[in-house]
Amino acid sequence: MARSHTITGWDPEDRAAWDAGGEGIAKRNLAWSVAAEHVGFSVWSLWSVMVLFMPESVYHLNAGDKFLIAATATLVGSVLRLPYTMATARFGGRNWTVFSACVLIVPVVATIVILANPGQPLWVYLLCAALTGLGGGNFASSMTNINAFFPQRLKGWALGLNAGGGNIGVPAVQLVGLLVIAVAGNREPYWVCVFYVVALTVAAIGARRYMNNLDIVSVDTASMKAALRHRHTWLVSLLYIGTFGSFIGFSFAFGQVLQISFTDGGQTAAQASLHAAQIAFIGPLLGSVARVYGGKFADRIGGGRVTLWAFAGMIGGAGILAVTATIAGRNTTAAAMALYVLGFVLLFLLSGIGNGSVYKMIPSIFEAASRSLDVDEKTRADYSRAMSGAVIGIAGAVGGLGGVAINLVLRASYLANGTATVAFWAFGAFYVIAALVTWRVYVRLPQTAAAESAVPAAARG
Repeated sequence: MARSHTITGWDPEDRAAWDAGGEGIAKRNLAWSVAAEHVGFSVWSLWSVMVLFMPESVYHLNAGDKFLIAATATLVGSVLRLPYTMATARFGGRNWTVFSACVLIVPVVATIVILANPGQPLWVYLLCAALTGLGGGNFASSMTNINAFFPQRLKGWALGLNAGGGNIGVPAVQLVGLLVIAVAGNREPYWVCVFYVVALTVAAIGARRYMNNLDIVSVDTASMKAALRHRHTWLVSLLYIGTFGSFIGFSFAFGQVLQISFTDGGQTAAQASLHAAQIAFIGPLLGSVARVYGGKFADRIGGGRVTLWAFAGMIGGAGILAVTATIAGRNTTAAAMALYVLGFVLLFLLSGIGNGSVYKMIPSIFEAASRSLDVDEKTRADYSRAMSGAVIGIAGAVGGLGGVAINLVLRASYLANGTATVAFWAFGAFYVIAALVTWRVYVRLPQTAAAESAVPAAARG
């Protein structure tokens, strides 16, 4: 007889049940959730690699068009995080993971067809990029699902690992692209897509066989509506625009910025594409790994403090980029290129740390808020889990829009001035605002015991 894939009565806070086998079940679901989300992120980022294979002379797409393609994929992936957040409650975490992996095969195959037939109108590329955006929605359903599997004391680690493993899908697809360029040349990008058709199939089969659905209270329409009315939903979302928005936005744009800079430095289009591909994966890889440690640091010293220090460092990283671009202009020397890479690497690392710490803040905020409810312990746990899951989805969606803004601002800067100087200064200004909000709401010690609620105190750790 086939074993049941639905678990009833799941309570990760029950230490006896956790030690008696619950931990193994949670970690098994986490492992396959990471695998499916990882491939989803790779598909979401697919066009950030494909544009490196698309010389303007063949595909008739300029730099502005390519930034628009990246922004389209980012926008769709961000917006879809809202319905994907509720999908696991409606269909089950296992069931939705299988479906969301299978459906991504469609845009991957479509990408093969489009690249094999260059010269398509811009809307065709935008439509295909929009379909790859389905992979961005996987993040919200995966995070909401894993949030329900783990106890409060381990959520920072579990959510950080789940998100970090998914985020590594961005540098992974860039490395696959680099391998294809090195082996097959820049005229045969189809092998990148073929690889991900296989990877999606493996992820779907593994999720179907080894994951579980949970028959517990999770995110629904009521909790979504309640979260939308909650002040901290929007404050956390603002911070996530600065952290995850930076990560995904720069992940899509980094390769293009490098390619343009190498071209301004005198390299041919083919040389610029290869050198950009050789470097582009480093930033997203470091940011993905850093996300795990951001969650662990937040478990120890508080999400607010870690987030504040992350934004402080990001101000420095944006400053390096802005000053370098202001001085260098369109004459990209070797020294300027080194500073560009340094600035971007700092932004990737620190945005990754901030991603982990912000997501640790969310369950802490609503676990603390549940203590003020005059209800039994089960109702408190249900409230905390449902509200945390809802805000994870909302913040993920809003934060992803930061990636859209980054690509659109870079596009406007290049079209207007031929450089990214204005965009870099704008990014630095936003990080200053985010750091001030973090300090004021989640870090600053209150003047009196009643100056701030228990919610920010919980975020402080």
